[in-house]
Amino acid sequence: MRGRPDKSEAAEYYFNYIDQVEGDDPIATLREQLQAWPVALGAIGEEQSLYRYAPDKWSVRQVVNHVTDTERAFAFRVLWFARGFDTPLPSYDQTIAAAGAEADQVTWAAHLEEFRQVRSATLWLLSNMPEAAWERGGVVAGNYVTVRALAFIIAGHVAHHGRILKEKYEA
Repeated sequence: MRGRPDKSEAAEYYFNYIDQVEGDDPIATLREQLQAWPVALGAIGEEQSLYRYAPDKWSVRQVVNHVTDTERAFAFRVLWFARGFDTPLPSYDQTIAAAGAEADQVTWAAHLEEFRQVRSATLWLLSNMPEAAWERGGVVAGNYVTVRALAFIIAGHVAHHGRILKEKYEA
């Protein structure tokens, strides 16, 4: 798992996430996020978690649900390619996922715990990854991606949405 992914390891748009991760160790960043994110979000109350900064935008609960669901999808991709499967995987439509989740009907405390649990599972998966698996990859929605890039994408996706929550939601 040495080093950062290069431009051949993921579609260009994924570098919007990859570039938000400092250093060469995505597992360290994922561990830091597991500690920091629930604490930062824990200051948000039940009512405030329903806040939307505009009528057509997601609530805070929906953003956190999106992050958690997307991490599940990326972790599945990690598992798929790391274990040697070579069948291409489809895209993940966040709009369909968000609509199906009904995130505003789930308590804020449950969202925070769900993030912790999903992140813990992601860390177990990556921490026990055979060294050779980090270089494996495959095609998702027509684009090649490596396991190493996916680990950085997961961490960068949380960083991205953490920044949005601070800037747009003042959370």
